[in-house]
Amino acid sequence: MAKRESFIYGLHAVLEAIEAGKELDKVLVKRGGGSLLFKKLLGELHRRAVPVQQVPVEKLNRITRKNHQGVIAFISEVPFQDITILLPAIFESGEEPLLLLLDGVSDVRNFGAIVRSAECAGVHAIVIPESGSAAINADAVKTSAGALHRIPVCRHRDLSHVVKYIRDSGVKICAATEKARESLFMTDMTGPLAIIMGSEESGISSELLKAADHWISIPMQGTISSLNVSVAAGIILFEVIRQRGA
Repeated sequence: MAKRESFIYGLHAVLEAIEAGKELDKVLVKRGGGSLLFKKLLGELHRRAVPVQQVPVEKLNRITRKNHQGVIAFISEVPFQDITILLPAIFESGEEPLLLLLDGVSDVRNFGAIVRSAECAGVHAIVIPESGSAAINADAVKTSAGALHRIPVCRHRDLSHVVKYIRDSGVKICAATEKARESLFMTDMTGPLAIIMGSEESGISSELLKAADHWISIPMQGTISSLNVSVAAGIILFEVIRQRGA
């Protein structure tokens, strides 16, 4: 059962939370809800790019026995930012952007560990999709050793649009994939850079792979074909730091 303090329930309560500027990680709604207020809530959630999952009412009842009215919203532990606002500010500060895009990293502990490494490596922002990403909850914050409170997290509906925006802004895109023939250690990782990491199950989507400037891989010597995504992210980020001469 979810922690009591981590969610709110009820149509009016969730709408009021949105209007008050609360950051919502995701919202579960009962399948088949059709009242005007219900539709108003769905419209607000869509407008604010909050992930919505339609679920059987039994799932909602397992989370709380109170009168949830078919809606339960989980509160995010961090505020979400907009990469289209953040990236120009990074350039204006005179720094070379280092961004990390996580395409489908859904395991909370992996996500937290990646954010921890990213903060240590000086990553300017983490970018995640609206759906298919790990919940940013207390477990994620704990696994990140508090790094989630120190590094901006940007959540966007369509990562392909984000990648196009980043490329058009003069940032090189490197996708970490086992399909790559190019070794991480033989790739120029200097200059403005964005790294895409995919899920352990399905990797990076084909659309994002096509949009990348480089496909990179970590040379392997053993018989196991892949690394844990959080370990791989750490290796790649600190190779960037090495190449930058930090």
